[in-house]
Amino acid sequence: MTASGEGDVDAPIGIFDSGFGGLTVARSVVDQLPGEDIIYFGDTARTPYGDRPIAQVREYSLECLDHLVERGVKALVIACNSASAATLHDARERYSVPVIEVVLPAVRRAVATTGSGRVGVICTTATANSGAYQDAFIAAPHVQLTTQACPRFVPFVEEGVTTGPELLDCAVEYLEPLKRADIDTLILGCTHYPLLTGVISYVLGDRVNLVSSSEECAISAYHRLMQLGMLRSEPREGTHEFITTGNTEHFTGVGRRLSGGWVGDAGQFTGIGTP
Repeated sequence: MTASGEGDVDAPIGIFDSGFGGLTVARSVVDQLPGEDIIYFGDTARTPYGDRPIAQVREYSLECLDHLVERGVKALVIACNSASAATLHDARERYSVPVIEVVLPAVRRAVATTGSGRVGVICTTATANSGAYQDAFIAAPHVQLTTQACPRFVPFVEEGVTTGPELLDCAVEYLEPLKRADIDTLILGCTHYPLLTGVISYVLGDRVNLVSSSEECAISAYHRLMQLGMLRSEPREGTHEFITTGNTEHFTGVGRRLSGGWVGDAGQFTGIGTP
């Protein structure tokens, strides 16, 4: 599929996530590339993706990516680990614009960060079952990888809960296998998880380095677009549009209902908000 924004440095960057978690990627992209226009698409009507079959995640992801390409983006950022695991190969064959994802950038940072070679990944069930991180670490045979699915973390974030005894109890349960494995580096393998760094760091302790797939994805986007000569050169403040397939009330002040079930037309924003 060819995008009308292909090769156009003035076209926006399309960022896709299953819900709100990708806002952490969007925030990082804005920090790295403040002059770029962004269209953010959250499939909140069908979130979370993490407990869905891989085939269904692929189907939903490609529908949303198709929509962004039809909007004329110059690049696609898949800001969702589950979607990256299910869709990346197909997306790179399907679209003529660059496709940036979250898995490999985080793996590269973890390999560069670990001193002991004991690395952990926390992620959704779909990402864990896909084996995406295990496959990505094949090129680093010295790394001993421990993977832990944390399916209840996403609903906490989607509901705006980032502290409290229930979340702490959940984190203690999920992170215990990683403590037993004596990891020194942990990949936050879901873009929702950077919003839980406080409780995660509290449970694991300060000696464990946290690698955000969101931040590493944004850095990767910068490098890729710079290499391709696709970054805006003039000083300006980029505009940001938010689209959701679900209830716009969860994106404060964002959108109006459109035909066909799409919710969008957030207008032009000058900053990434919080849900």
